[in-house]
Amino acid sequence: MERKLSDLESSANFQNKININQMDKIKIGLTFDDVLLIPNHSPVSSRKNCSTDSYISRRIPLSIPIISSNMDTVTEKSMAIAMAREGGIGIVHRFMGIKEQVKQVNAVKRSESILIENPYTLMQNSNLGKVWDLQSEKSVSSILVVNEDNKLTGILTARDILFEDNPDTPISELMTTDMITAPPDISLQDAKITLKENRIEKLPLVDNEGYLNGLITTKDLTKSRKWPNATKDAKGRLRVGAAIGVKGDYLHRTHSLYESGCDVIVVDVAHGHSNLVLNVVKNIRKEYGDVIELIAGNVATSRGAADLISGGVDAIKVGVGPGSICITRIVAGAGVPQLTAITDTSSVAREEEIPIIADGGIRNSGDIAKAIAAGASTVMLGNLLAGTTEAPGVPVLRNGRRVKIIRGMASLGASLARSSRENGNYDDDFGEIIPEGVEAIVPFRGSTNEVLQQLIGGLRSGMSYVGAKDINSMWELSRFIQITGAGKIESKSHDVETV
Repeated sequence: MERKLSDLESSANFQNKININQMDKIKIGLTFDDVLLIPNHSPVSSRKNCSTDSYISRRIPLSIPIISSNMDTVTEKSMAIAMAREGGIGIVHRFMGIKEQVKQVNAVKRSESILIENPYTLMQNSNLGKVWDLQSEKSVSSILVVNEDNKLTGILTARDILFEDNPDTPISELMTTDMITAPPDISLQDAKITLKENRIEKLPLVDNEGYLNGLITTKDLTKSRKWPNATKDAKGRLRVGAAIGVKGDYLHRTHSLYESGCDVIVVDVAHGHSNLVLNVVKNIRKEYGDVIELIAGNVATSRGAADLISGGVDAIKVGVGPGSICITRIVAGAGVPQLTAITDTSSVAREEEIPIIADGGIRNSGDIAKAIAAGASTVMLGNLLAGTTEAPGVPVLRNGRRVKIIRGMASLGASLARSSRENGNYDDDFGEIIPEGVEAIVPFRGSTNEVLQQLIGGLRSGMSYVGAKDINSMWELSRFIQITGAGKIESKSHDVETV
């Protein structure tokens, strides 16, 4: 008996030594509210002079370092269009069928363009009913009419069919055949002159043999002037990203998105430092080489960043548990405070010139400034954009104020919807779901444009305090000071009654 007791005591002492050693190695993790940026001598005469140009990935530049999150209550086509027009980018969520996700991407790519390479067309032997169907499906008003050889024979505008009500009417009886066209190699300036002089809104591009090669519209030219800092590809189309998972049809989804013109693919799961994610990155690179701009995440450590970089990613999404609707740290007890996660991952990524996307934990413009200063190239926003007009869903009244719904993609509702979509029902899986997110409401905030203006204004202000004229100098010049709870209270309005 004494011998057994002695063995137990020895075992306990050994375990205590292990625990003490582990405690000695515990690192302090900090998040945005734990620190402030130290003001420096500043050569910046006006915050408007601070450039917010950055990169979402190695080859895709942005005018503002903000990305809308791939959540089903944040980013679909309307949000992605609004983000790209303001100089950021949106990532269309993956919690929909492949065809629907491709449709969302197509809507963004076709929303504006210097040149529409594949305008919507109908055969000249079609009837009016097909016109209505195409207008409804594609949200277009005018349609080009071609013969069986794809030679342009006419154009059908909303004005041509304004008072028509017979779906069987042949469109050949309604279309306009006397058209102004231009050669496919016409310059943009000459196209503008042609449109203006002839007072037309659409200029079909036709080669010497009459084949349709594209379309230029006054609407797209006007949009280019209205949003000069828009995030666009080489063809003048708005850029957009889309998320994929790591199981099932991810390669098929990737292929469909790539064919649709999607600019960046985001491999998105809660724990990105895993064999599943690394294998997906490897398989996509094997299948497509470098033609696809590939982002993966989420990770929260330098080792996680290093492994994704070795796999061949073009950017890394950082953040485990900081989101306002995420409860991973409570349910799983795992995560890293977001500021520390950014500094640790960026120390590795910057050496390889791989951008870091700070995903989660951003509550105000000051947090964006701190995230950028810590090494992020961009921030991904969910909460701050979920309440905007462009986010999916409509505002509802709650206790006399307008609100919108937001939910984590690991919440019970999102998990049940995903299970139902994949399996046809969710009754059998209900008890097996362990939610790591919640469903909540956020205040209705108006247009995305108005929200972004405030956030970018605050970021530029932070840059001016640091003395940084651009993102690179923000990384080089920024220094943090850790604050106490009293410092946090002092940072806010206090000892007054706000109005």
